Amino acid sequence: MSRRNPSLLVVCAAVNIIAGSWLAEPADARDSPSPEAYARQSLAEAPLIDGHNDLAIRLRERLGGIVSELDFKHGTDTDPRWQTDIAALRKGGVGGQFWSVYVPSSLSGDAAVRATLEQIDIVKRIIGANADDLAFATSASDIERAQTQGKIASLVGAEGGHAIGGSLGVLRQLYELGVRYMTLTHNRTIDIADAATDTAKHDGLSPFGEQVVREMNRLGMLVDLSHVSHATMHDVLAVSEAPVIFSHSSAYAIVPHMRNVPDDILKQLGANGGVVMVSLIPRATNSAVNQWAAAEAAESARLTALYPGEPERVAADLLRWRREHPVPATTLAQVADHIDHIRKTVGVEHIAIGSDLEGDRFRIVGMDTAAGFQELFAELARRGYLQAELKLISRGNILRVIREAENISARLRVQCGPNEQRLQ
Repeated sequence: MSRRNPSLLVVCAAVNIIAGSWLAEPADARDSPSPEAYARQSLAEAPLIDGHNDLAIRLRERLGGIVSELDFKHGTDTDPRWQTDIAALRKGGVGGQFWSVYVPSSLSGDAAVRATLEQIDIVKRIIGANADDLAFATSASDIERAQTQGKIASLVGAEGGHAIGGSLGVLRQLYELGVRYMTLTHNRTIDIADAATDTAKHDGLSPFGEQVVREMNRLGMLVDLSHVSHATMHDVLAVSEAPVIFSHSSAYAIVPHMRNVPDDILKQLGANGGVVMVSLIPRATNSAVNQWAAAEAAESARLTALYPGEPERVAADLLRWRREHPVPATTLAQVADHIDHIRKTVGVEHIAIGSDLEGDRFRIVGMDTAAGFQELFAELARRGYLQAELKLISRGNILRVIREAENISARLRVQCGPNEQRLQ
């Protein structure tokens, strides 16, 4: 039975009404703005909330987590390794950012919990060091308040359920620290659920995973299904009372990458009310990049077998191979193809953006930095997306999901207390 929110139907009806009036306008209307101007206006009125940015782990890897060594005002101008700074976020029309607190899935237990806490600390120090431009946010109201203050709302999302170390108590404390979504797995299957890129152990969501999902609903923490197996997606949609998100995924029908969302799940998302935050990851956007990566891995294996004990020669020959076989270009038009498919399959009210900037060694043409969001929305405008639709994609849809999760949490907290777990 559909649980689709009545407010969602009102939004859809409004979009359809606007669409009808727009389509009735003469095609050669002289006062029609350019796609670029159309995108700028949309993002000025409804600044983008980006679902996923891996700046914190990159800062940890490159600078040992020393925030004072990061030029976060204009760092992309002086160091091309960075994709994110205040100037680029402003130029890109970003008004809200989920900062990922990712730790490697090779960590588990107390080590994973400690690393997650350190990542939260890094994010909060970035926010504190840039208080003129960033505002820590934990709710839909906080996001709206930041917009009125001219600041970028900064939220926290934990990437991978190994962050809680198998403990519902730790999950609750992460919520208290400001974490507002958690990706159930990263690349490895864990006690919560099967991952997309590892051997299945639970046929989807485990019994403990069901407890985790229900407790996340009670807390008001969004359940993120990027990185999980398709069976896990099915199971969570059957269990979750709140809308779910895919914080950085695209359409499986366009590119059959395991991060992406298949059509049967997209159709279930209509009843759930959740959103796919379409990614800007070349491997999830362009099949040719996946084929290139497979060829690179094969060449690396060949060279390693050919020159055992000669890592420098292997590295040099692999570098030569890369120069002779450049990575296929991935464009923002290909990103828009994924958005088009999701819109056609389940509706525009289930689309948002989750870039995964700083999270991949490959880059999309036009998205060297966060400033490129403007061009993505210009591409959508060129395809005929209306202002109302662009505003849903940029922030309206994810704000709705956050509010619905908050409302469901308020109800569940009255009905039941914390899901208690016997400690060992």
